[in-house]
Amino acid sequence: MKIEGKKVILSKAVESDIEFLCSVESDKTLWIYEEDVAENDEKLREKFKTRINGDRCYDFIVTVKENSIQNPIGFVSVWKYADWRKSWEVGYSILPQYQNKGYGMESLKLLLEFVFIELKAHKVVGMCNIENVASAKMMYNCGMRLEGTFKEELNWNGKWTDQQFFSILESEYKNN
Repeated sequence: MKIEGKKVILSKAVESDIEFLCSVESDKTLWIYEEDVAENDEKLREKFKTRINGDRCYDFIVTVKENSIQNPIGFVSVWKYADWRKSWEVGYSILPQYQNKGYGMESLKLLLEFVFIELKAHKVVGMCNIENVASAKMMYNCGMRLEGTFKEELNWNGKWTDQQFFSILESEYKNN
């Protein structure tokens, strides 16, 4: 499955993408606002293999449309947050050399379109460390709103840090 935008293509991850997914997911320089970063090991490979072959999560490899080689520049994911509520959660990571070029924003917008149109979601949520201003701005600029701040939710860098909770409803998405 491929989803084409103006600048990027999202391709549903397959087993041959697992090494790339693991390298990004375990790169501590990409996840500086997270409490914990996964180790690049067999456990992480199994996690992605299960996700790729299941129906509770969709991982998409992001490539730049104009790049004929189609080297991956990151990934976006959506997974079931509360199945009975038709709620999904989004996550994303774009490699540093491709950040601040609109690729992440377009990827998230395409992902939201997929979730609301194809998966028939009622609500999509996203969370970020309050210090991660770029992530919060991206969710906001994609139509998500700040629903609240969980006080001292994350034990990050040896201190308790707030986490922001964003969401967008299907009705809000359709009116956007």
